[in-house]
Amino acid sequence: MGARCRFQPISRCSTEGRSNQTVAADLDGTLLVSRSAFPYFMLVALEAGSLLRALVLLVSVPFVYFIYLFISESVAINTFIFISLAGLKLRDIEMVARSVLPKFYAEDVHPQTWKVFNSFGKRYIITANPRVLVEPFVKNFLGADKVLGTELEVTKSGRATGFVQKPGVLVGEHKREAIVREFGADLPDLGLGDRETDHDFMSICKVRCYFSFMIPPLEGYMVPRTTCEPLPRNKLLSPAIFHEGRLVQRPTPLVVLLTFLWMPIGIILSILRVYTNIVLPERIARYNYKLLGIKLTVKGIPPPPPKKGHPGVLFICNHRTVLDPVVTAVALGRKISCVTYSISKFSELISPIKAVALTREREKDAANIKALLEEGDLVICPEGTTCREPFLLRFSALFAELTDRIVPIAINTKQSVYYGTTVRGHKWLDPYFVFMNPMPTYEITFLNQLPMELTCKGGKSPFEVANYIQRVLAGTLGFECTNLTRKDKYSAIAGTDGRVTSSKKEKEQKKD
Repeated sequence: MGARCRFQPISRCSTEGRSNQTVAADLDGTLLVSRSAFPYFMLVALEAGSLLRALVLLVSVPFVYFIYLFISESVAINTFIFISLAGLKLRDIEMVARSVLPKFYAEDVHPQTWKVFNSFGKRYIITANPRVLVEPFVKNFLGADKVLGTELEVTKSGRATGFVQKPGVLVGEHKREAIVREFGADLPDLGLGDRETDHDFMSICKVRCYFSFMIPPLEGYMVPRTTCEPLPRNKLLSPAIFHEGRLVQRPTPLVVLLTFLWMPIGIILSILRVYTNIVLPERIARYNYKLLGIKLTVKGIPPPPPKKGHPGVLFICNHRTVLDPVVTAVALGRKISCVTYSISKFSELISPIKAVALTREREKDAANIKALLEEGDLVICPEGTTCREPFLLRFSALFAELTDRIVPIAINTKQSVYYGTTVRGHKWLDPYFVFMNPMPTYEITFLNQLPMELTCKGGKSPFEVANYIQRVLAGTLGFECTNLTRKDKYSAIAGTDGRVTSSKKEKEQKKD
């Protein structure tokens, strides 16, 4: 049987002449460094389910690991699937698989296995994980042609039952049978696995490569898993620029436990950080930041406040969190205004600075921006939405037409536990999640005001001005410029165009 086979280590696999061949690879422990799928079940339980479901999943870990080690791998995976997915809408599961999981998968790719896998012309994944969770990542980032995975049982109303379709979880013989059903007599040229239950499908491939400590491979070759560093994310076929979810770190059982233990403390701290700074003048708020553990680093020389009767300066900054304009005001030590593409009524209500929502009607927005500049300094984030990764989205050029007093601001942030941005979640909670981190960190860099010759008044087009500022900010931060837009982000994460429709317009559309 395949289980008694001895396989060569993956370090012995040649990548030469593989472009016309087919590879079938396991996922956890093989293409991924980690052997445990728990973090991905946890992310689905939390993001598509609820905090209570995630807590139940965490409590079940010792029980499930005991089953895995001493009873059955299949039963253990079935238990995780039931707790994580039972009752959830398939649409929500697919959304999390597309918008949340890829970032964490991308941080855990095994470099040696990826080198081998990437050398093949046709690439297949054979995994015990639910296919729906794995497919978006392996197809878009690893170039897999198809995923052979466990299929979920779904009701007519589109909800997961928590059980799986026959033949069950793809483990052991079921993996072998899935390979035979898919390929028939023309079996894959190479099989990659990491544990004894992979032997069944690996033994029918034309060449076998093994990667484990469990069974000594031929000639004693093996790759030690414990010393392996994941592949840098920029080495994958495409970068994970857009992603959703509140958790920053990969949710291993220990990380999840610490995150949940910190949550009550974080909530109290967040409320203090938000509401004590609302009433304080910006100059004093900076000292309050230090007192409450908010790290604010200011570089460069900010311009002085405008003289009475003179228009204010237009600050152009990249967009990292909803608090960017507020923190900029604290860094300046004075009141400013800001315009934003979308802000909840609650966030607008508690904002310590004046916040005006753009209508996306060009003439109306231009008039609003000019009026605000007459009142004083103004902050605009021309990307139109936040970006968590070191990339800058395309800058809208509207601002460049309205003034020649433009000061770029480079903003960088560090959030260690929770992300303070969301597309699908409750946006009004964004400021609280930022301040729930133990030490939220902001670095504000004031650059020099644009010289007259680089503005529209100096003969440049609005697009030239916007693109120049984007490049300057990217160079300052060490980020990469892109042509991606707010629409691209919302399409990737939520399947929408990112437009915010007013309730009045919604009612009119329903009537039509």
